[in-house]
Amino acid sequence: MQDSVTDIVSVSKKKKTSHAIQDRIEALVTGHCHDPFSILGRHREGRGDVVRVFYPDAQEVRLVVIKAKGEPVEKAMQRIDPRGVYSATIPQNARYRLRILWADHWQDTYDPYSFGVLLGDLDLHLFSEGRHQELDRVMGAHAMEVDGIAGVRFAVWAPNAKRVSVIGDFNIWDGRRHPMRLRHSAGIWELFIPDIGPGERYKYEIMSPNGTMQAAKADPYAQYAELPPATASVVTDPTEFSWHDKEWLASRAKHQNIHAPISIYEIHVPSWRHPARGGHISWNELGDNLIPYIKELGFTHIELMPITEYPYSGSWGYQPLSMFAPTSRHGTAADFARFVDRCHQAQIGVIMDWVPAHFPADPHGLAHFDGTHLYEHADPQEGYHQDWHTLIYNFGRNEVRGFLICSALYWTRKFHIDGLRVDAVASMLYRDYSRKEGEWRPNIYGGRENLEAINFLHELSSVMRELFPDAMLIAEESTAWPGVTAAPETGGLGFRFKWNMGWMHDTLRYMQHDPLWRSYHANDLTFGMVYAFSERFILPLSHDEVVHGKGSLLSRMPGDDWQRHANLRSYFALMWAYPGKKLLFMGGELAQWEEWHYEGEIAWHRLNDPFGKGMHDTVAALNKLYVSLPALHADDYTYHGFQWVIADDVKNCVFAWVRYAPNAAPVLIVCNMTPVPRLEYRVGVPHGGYWHERLNTDAECYGGSNMGNAGGVMAEEFPAHGMGTSVVLTLPPLSVLYLSPVAS
Repeated sequence: MQDSVTDIVSVSKKKKTSHAIQDRIEALVTGHCHDPFSILGRHREGRGDVVRVFYPDAQEVRLVVIKAKGEPVEKAMQRIDPRGVYSATIPQNARYRLRILWADHWQDTYDPYSFGVLLGDLDLHLFSEGRHQELDRVMGAHAMEVDGIAGVRFAVWAPNAKRVSVIGDFNIWDGRRHPMRLRHSAGIWELFIPDIGPGERYKYEIMSPNGTMQAAKADPYAQYAELPPATASVVTDPTEFSWHDKEWLASRAKHQNIHAPISIYEIHVPSWRHPARGGHISWNELGDNLIPYIKELGFTHIELMPITEYPYSGSWGYQPLSMFAPTSRHGTAADFARFVDRCHQAQIGVIMDWVPAHFPADPHGLAHFDGTHLYEHADPQEGYHQDWHTLIYNFGRNEVRGFLICSALYWTRKFHIDGLRVDAVASMLYRDYSRKEGEWRPNIYGGRENLEAINFLHELSSVMRELFPDAMLIAEESTAWPGVTAAPETGGLGFRFKWNMGWMHDTLRYMQHDPLWRSYHANDLTFGMVYAFSERFILPLSHDEVVHGKGSLLSRMPGDDWQRHANLRSYFALMWAYPGKKLLFMGGELAQWEEWHYEGEIAWHRLNDPFGKGMHDTVAALNKLYVSLPALHADDYTYHGFQWVIADDVKNCVFAWVRYAPNAAPVLIVCNMTPVPRLEYRVGVPHGGYWHERLNTDAECYGGSNMGNAGGVMAEEFPAHGMGTSVVLTLPPLSVLYLSPVAS
């Protein structure tokens, strides 16, 4: 009687187990399986192991079992579901692989569901806390070996998804074939797929919590992507690039500290120069052409407008979706690394624009990633940017902060980037940025400051300073937020430099006035010195000033053709003599007439025009003097490095100041901002002797009238402007002079 009861219980258990398996098979083949490892792969059953696999469209599936002595034994698997589920029993713990007969060939492979968990508990813990500093080596797709078998390990964060699958060419983009395992503690889905490798295209198919299917998503951690408008992610070659820039990295701190001459050429790579073959210029071609051009002009650094992969070319890269992938428009990730390496070997630093403020809402991107507002705020008053129609990162979420900080570290570590210029910082700092009353939510204290974004910037700058102390973090911040370049420990944001947008707007406004009226606007040139040392500034004449109907820099200068060029030469010379590092957008050095357009290229033909070539040579001369004269760069950020000489001759529009540096000759700068020559104009100087005319923007070689001071003047013991000695100068029309004393 007891045996009968036991048999009944055993049969009942088997029926329940059978029903559970059938339910899981049904979920699997209909694409609803959230736990594929509960049905697929190896499972203990009695004295053996049962192996189940799912291969729709296969004609036959065989197991190749490796016996204890190593000899393989081939065994046909039973089709237990007509939709492609197969099963077979093997000895406990026996190793196995698969042979699959497709319509036209046999495939030998391994079972993706025979592998154990892939990511370590520490990785998951650090990820959840937002403190993992090498997520690029954990998340995303990585060609590697697991248990001696080559394949690709995939990992993606989608904690609220009901099911996540890897899809690609290798499984005919069928989300039923490779559902992933969920690591519940971190909300990360993982899977190792054998026998695929670099070059494979892939995405993630995600079922939202309510059971609806999302648009197939590109990998947020992808390190390469298809050429837009295609949107798939691409598995990269894991081979490490062989760098040759040890000398540059060893001396980088010297080139990038606050006392160094830093002169930056800002470039939008797709529109710098078009190759004769058409299409986009490659990184290799850019290196061949740009590096000698930069050396000729004398810039110390280049700044690349965003190169993190972006779907819409009209965004110029400022709406990126792949924060770990260099755009495929110009070549592979290895090609980009080679370009940076070549720049460093030529002693040129490389800065890249980096955009952590917002991202586009493209359906294949981060928006509503797992069916919930994962990367962005759910509240549109916090998560939607009205100006750009983009989504704002949720900076209060650990995993999102970790994602962004690791992106910054990735570019600095993997590609040896020398600096990150952080875009749109002002939009991050203020909850009411570009919002009307009632369109924004105050912080927990009732204020307009975005406390979560501030904490993110503190953490970013602290981690960057700890791991890459000689790399630069630069803020594009357009307000008077205090302490942008102060240390986080003192309440600052921790940037090394900040763009001086106020100086740019004021001085451009002054230069656009007809000289007849400039005497009424002298404050536009002098006001910048009121706050010049409140932050460590970079003076930018950036791409933002030559788009959206503003015209080119040259077209905004007043007067006839000669006067326009003379004005622009003077403006550049004024900028290079003013306290702060320098930045010029491409094309400015050619004095191009046309407003910049992202589908065009800069006006190379201007090198054949005397005025265009003259502007090019003026910029080259300015950079040469800037580097060679310490007074122009070594003490940019204290009052000791600057002294007004003339700031009140508003009638004649003449301005003069002296730049100083420890243990170096001073430099006198004199600006005549009218087309009227000023003869026998006396200017006070700090000491006597012969003052050499180091630069005259009116020189004939630059396109000027060649009026000047015959190479220099002797100072006289005649007091002027609060100094005991002075020089008497000829001030050419619309010109700037640099003079420095000759050592006796």
